[in-house]
Amino acid sequence: MAGPKPSQTAVTNHHSFASKLIFLLTLLPITLAAFAFVLQWRGGGVVDVDDPISLWSPQHNSHRFPGMDSSPIATVSDHHSSASDCLSLGQSSSPSFPYYHDWKFQYESDLKPKICITTSTSAGLDQILPWMFYHKVLGVGTFFLFVEGKAASPSVSKVLESIPGVRVIYRTKELEEQQANSRIWNETWLSSFFYKPCNYELFVRQSLNMEMAIVMARNSGMDWILHLDTDELIHPAGAGEYSLRQLLRDIPSDVDMVVFPNYESSVERDDIKDPFIEVSMFKRNYDHLPKDTYFGMYKESTRGNPNYFLTYGNGKSVARVQDHLRPNGAHRWHNYMKTPKEIKLEEAAVLHYTYAKFSDLTSRRDRCGCKPTKDDVKRCFMLEFDRAAFIVASTSTEEEKLNWYREHVVWTDKTVNLKLLRKGILARIYTPSIIIEGLKESGVFSSVIAKAPATLSRDTFLASIESSNSSRTSGSRSQPPRKIRRNTENHSQATVRKTLEAKSFHLEAVPPLSPPGPTMIA
Repeated sequence: MAGPKPSQTAVTNHHSFASKLIFLLTLLPITLAAFAFVLQWRGGGVVDVDDPISLWSPQHNSHRFPGMDSSPIATVSDHHSSASDCLSLGQSSSPSFPYYHDWKFQYESDLKPKICITTSTSAGLDQILPWMFYHKVLGVGTFFLFVEGKAASPSVSKVLESIPGVRVIYRTKELEEQQANSRIWNETWLSSFFYKPCNYELFVRQSLNMEMAIVMARNSGMDWILHLDTDELIHPAGAGEYSLRQLLRDIPSDVDMVVFPNYESSVERDDIKDPFIEVSMFKRNYDHLPKDTYFGMYKESTRGNPNYFLTYGNGKSVARVQDHLRPNGAHRWHNYMKTPKEIKLEEAAVLHYTYAKFSDLTSRRDRCGCKPTKDDVKRCFMLEFDRAAFIVASTSTEEEKLNWYREHVVWTDKTVNLKLLRKGILARIYTPSIIIEGLKESGVFSSVIAKAPATLSRDTFLASIESSNSSRTSGSRSQPPRKIRRNTENHSQATVRKTLEAKSFHLEAVPPLSPPGPTMIA
């Protein structure tokens, strides 16, 4: 009998090969899936893809930010920390800064430089915790919080007290008596702000708190100190990595102070609830713009408001902790014995989330007891927009206030926005919102609250109550308490001032200043 034809044999072999190939391709993914299941099971359990805590557990990412130990922030899984990574963060919808659920921070590390932030605040946990932990990501390990109002209430302060690296200072009678004896009251650089209400009083109080924070910073071995409000975030652009520690590490050793020009939030809706997460558009500072662009686009940039920025435009500064350091108002530092060497950063900035929520309009009004008249508001507020906003908040209906807010604060014209973005007046900055959203979604803030003690110690509780109550009357108080005023008058003011005025480097305190106006064009 004749054998099969060659063509039939080839067809049979082809079908046999195809069947084996299909079988292998079917078996391969099943085998890989089984292998992955075994690895996950041996690693301590199956990962639930819908559970961020499981996804961000230590077994699945070992990258660490500087200054953290057994449970740090992890970096993006396929990248190392770099400037280019920060650029890509804004283009990803996934959490870019996942935290471990059972996190800890290594506060006693030898990493340099050691940075502290001091602030005077009456905010709640919804604002303080995102602000604080964002700056922890940037390398800040120590915080001196001078609290009053809501921030000093037992429910808030017990949480703040429980966080390592945080020192809470309450506005008690003892604190006021201690500050009554400050040398600042006998010096000329801050004297023009004494015994005035509202913003002026706050400015003096911030300066007194900064003076105390300098002592605390030195005792804690800090290298740099920064005064920052809880509606401000540092944006360390220009550093090798998104890190304030890296930025300050590269500063020459002979520099005493570093100025961060401020960018101002430009909200695009009137219903913002969480500015740190929802706001991504900012107006750039005069110092970071070509002069022809700044003045050429000035009218479109101000939109009928008194100045280029709604509030201040002279930034904030960080100071090297050293002998004879003193505050020079809330925006700058100075030195009693020399004119400090100061530099201004060309890329890094302070992001100021001012009037970012509609409720900010009335909250500022509620903190001040001035009359809503053009003459009286000049006694209370340093900046023109604050004055106008106070009058509107005090005299208008809810509908009128909302319309005014939309007209003067909210950037609703997308055509104008796009034009100013292309010109560089406005900028999109996503990294802070991604960091804070990652912290929030990973449960960092809820974990801090849950781990706080149920009660405060007796002394701390009483200080908390006293500090919380003291702020209720501060809005109508136009000068420091009687004891403070009496103590300051008892000092030999003439002798001290004469000595100080003999030194030319004792300049007047730097207040919040508006950016340059169009009169500078000439």
